[in-house]
Amino acid sequence: MFYLSDVDPEVFGALRAEIERQTTQLEMIASENFVSEAVLEAEGSVFMNKYAEGYPGRRYYGGCENMDVVEQLAVDRLNTLFGSEYANVQPHSGSQANMAVYFATLDPGDTILSMNLAHGGHLSHGASVSFSGRFFNIVHYGVSRESETIDMAEVADLARKHRPKMIVAGASAYPRTIDFASFGAIAEEVGAYLMVDMAHIAGLVAAGIHPSPVPFAHFITSTTHKTLRGPRGGIILSREKYGRLLNSQIFPGIQGGPLMHVIAAKAVAFKEALGSEFKFYQQRIVANAQELARVLHEKGFRLVSGGTDNHLVLLDLSDKGVTGAEAENVLEKAGITVNKNAIPFDTRPPRVTSGIRIGTPAVTTRGLGPADMQEIGNYIAELLTHPDDDKRIREIRLKVLDICNRYPLYQARLARYEKSSGLAHTVPEGQWTNGGARE
Repeated sequence: MFYLSDVDPEVFGALRAEIERQTTQLEMIASENFVSEAVLEAEGSVFMNKYAEGYPGRRYYGGCENMDVVEQLAVDRLNTLFGSEYANVQPHSGSQANMAVYFATLDPGDTILSMNLAHGGHLSHGASVSFSGRFFNIVHYGVSRESETIDMAEVADLARKHRPKMIVAGASAYPRTIDFASFGAIAEEVGAYLMVDMAHIAGLVAAGIHPSPVPFAHFITSTTHKTLRGPRGGIILSREKYGRLLNSQIFPGIQGGPLMHVIAAKAVAFKEALGSEFKFYQQRIVANAQELARVLHEKGFRLVSGGTDNHLVLLDLSDKGVTGAEAENVLEKAGITVNKNAIPFDTRPPRVTSGIRIGTPAVTTRGLGPADMQEIGNYIAELLTHPDDDKRIREIRLKVLDICNRYPLYQARLARYEKSSGLAHTVPEGQWTNGGARE
C-alpha cells in the first residue's frame, strides 16, 4: 500500500519526480552521493519516533534500549573505520559538528586560522555570514597564486604572527592532498588546537586513499553523506580525553534529542564502508576524477591547480566566454548536474563565479568507470564550447539518458512509485548500483 500517495499526492508527486531526476541525470556535484537501499530503509524507519536525549546507557528518557544498540554500533564502527579513540555520531550536520568543537575549546573572540572561503574553504570555517565568523576572530590562509595549492609557508607565518587558539584544515573545493602532518607541526609549534574538517574526503581517508588526520589532529569533524556515502549528518572524532567535553557540547550544549533514524542509517553506512568493496570504490572515485580532468585538459580547459588528487575537479572558465552560473545551467539542460563555484582569486561574485566544481562520487556509486568519464568529459567540453546550441544540447541529453540506461539507479523503488501513480518508468529495471563499470 502506498500511504504517501493517498495522504499527500503533492508531496508524493515531488518525491516521484525527484527519483526520476536522480535516475535520468548524471549527478556530478562533488558533495553529493547515493545511499544504498539499506541506508534508506534505516533512515525511513520507526527509529524516528523515539526521543533519546543523552548517550548510550545514560538517557533522559525511558524505552531507549534499542536506541542504545544502534548508536553504540555506529560509534564502534566509526572508531574502527578511522582508528580513532572517541566518536560522536549525534551532530545533525557538519556545521554543527564544527560548532560543537569551537564551543568546547574556544571563547568568543578567540582567534581561528582557517582556509579562505574564496580559495576553497567552507562557510563554517569563519565566513562573515556564518556563526563562526560572528563569534570568533578569523584569520585566513589561502592558496598560492602560482600553484593554486595551500601555501604551508604562509600558514606557518600567519600562525606565528597571530598565535591562533585553533587552526582549521579542510576544504570544500580543493582538489589536492592536504598535508595534515605539516598542519599538526605548525599547531604544535604555536600551541594551537588543530581541527580537521574532512567532510569531503572522509571516504578517501577511510579507504587509505588520502592521508589520515587522526595521528595529527586534536579534533576531526565530517559529514557522512559525501564520499563516505551515508545519510546526511555529521560526526566528530577525537582523542578520548576530550570525549566528555565534546559530548556535553553536542547535548545539551547545541542540540536536543538526537535523530535516531539518521544514526541508525549512519551505522549501516559505516558497516558498508568497512566492507572490502569500499576501498575499490574510493580508488575508482579518484581514477574517474583524474580521467575526467585529463579529458577536459586535453580539450583546452584550465584546471585549478592543474589537476586533482581526490574526488573533484575545479574548472576555470574565465577564458571561455561563459560564467560558472551559465555553465551550470547549460549542463543541467543536458542532464549533467554540477555547481557553479568560485576559483581562487575570482573576480566574479559568488552567485556568478568563474568556475564550476565537478565531482565523481555519485556517478562512481552508479557504476561508471574511466571510459565513461572520457565520454562525459567530451560532452561537458562540447556543451561549454557551444552553450547556445540548443540542438546540440538536446542531442547530448539523449546520450546522457543512454548512459543512465546503462547504469540504472533505484529502479525497483521507482517502479513501485510508478505502479502506484499509473506512470511508466523511462529506464530499465536494475539494482542500486551496476558493478559492470567499464575500464
